[in-house]
This record gives sequence, structure tokens and C-alpha cells, in this order.
Amino acid sequence: MNPRWQSTVKEYVEALFIALILALFIRTFIVQAFKIPSGSMLQTLQIGDHLLVSKFSYGVKVPFTGKVVVPVGDPEYQDIIVFKYPGDPSKDYIKRVIGVPGDTVEIKNKKVFVNGKELVEPYVQYTDTTHVSTLRDNMPPRVIPENEYFVMGDNRDGSNDSRFWGNVPRENILGKAWIIYWSWGGPKTVRWDRIGDILH
Repeated sequence: MNPRWQSTVKEYVEALFIALILALFIRTFIVQAFKIPSGSMLQTLQIGDHLLVSKFSYGVKVPFTGKVVVPVGDPEYQDIIVFKYPGDPSKDYIKRVIGVPGDTVEIKNKKVFVNGKELVEPYVQYTDTTHVSTLRDNMPPRVIPENEYFVMGDNRDGSNDSRFWGNVPRENILGKAWIIYWSWGGPKTVRWDRIGDILH
């Protein structure tokens, strides 16, 4: 092989290797892309939204373990988080934090109370006003244990969340939803007005 050509190939291989390592580092420790497949967070998040999730917001973790080695902060009330579904860790869910460790969460006729105070939730959507579900719409007080979080979807009548399967362990949390970088409204339709929206 021509020495000059060999040198060029080597440079390309090295550049590709560095790019792959950098991409893996960013995806593991800093930011990761996610797609919204369901309507459980309507109207805050639409089906077809593509998000960037900050993995650094809650600390640096040991890859594949979920153990935080460099604490930065903890999930707070109203944070929108992405996490591994406790019932099947191969699935990623996105919900809003409603209760943090030590809180007492209760639901009365769809209204959520934390530590005895009714939450003001302008982001919530209700779609079923005729049928009352025992657990969905009325939940007895639950105390949130240490290192666990109670989460709910903004589409309260169409969300599978902590009301039904329990709390999210701290180690299951992947990061905080940050920004919408793309949004499909259909096979050939882009929701340009949603691109760049900061999530809160």
C-alpha cells in the first residue's frame, strides 16, 4: 500500500475512533435523545416529540449500574424525568415527579395532595369526566420511602404511572427531560413551533 494512502487511512480510522468514544461519553454521562411514543404526557409532550435528556442533572453514574458516584442534585417536584420502568427495565418511561422521599401523596376525586396540600397543576389534562376509577382518581395516602419517587403522567386519565405500579427507585432514573429538538406531527409533517421548547 502506498505510504501516503496508508497514512491517510490511519488518520481517518483514528478520527472515527475518537468520534465514537466521544459520542459514547456524551450519551453515557451528559445527554441522550429520546422519542415520545405515547400520549401519557399530553399536552406537555406530543406523540412524535424528540427530546434531549440531561443525564448530568442528577449526578454522574457508573455505567450499567445506576449508582451515582458524583452527586449533582436530586429530582425535584415537577421535574419531567426519563427512567427505566421498574416492571421491565428494558423499557424507558417519561413522567413528572409528584412526590419525593418523605412526602405523603394522596388523590381525592382526581385532585392530588402532597403533605396535605392540594397541588396546583396547570399542565394536567383530563379526558374522562364521566367514569370514576377507584385507584386512578382516588388513592389513599402513600408515604414515599427514601431513594424513591412518585411519578404521574400529565394526561392523568391516560397514564400508566406510580398510582398503579408504585414508585421509581432513584437508581432507575436516567435523567431530566430538557428540550424538544424535533417533532413529527405525521409522516411528512414537522411541528416547527415545538422545536426548541424547553421542558418544565
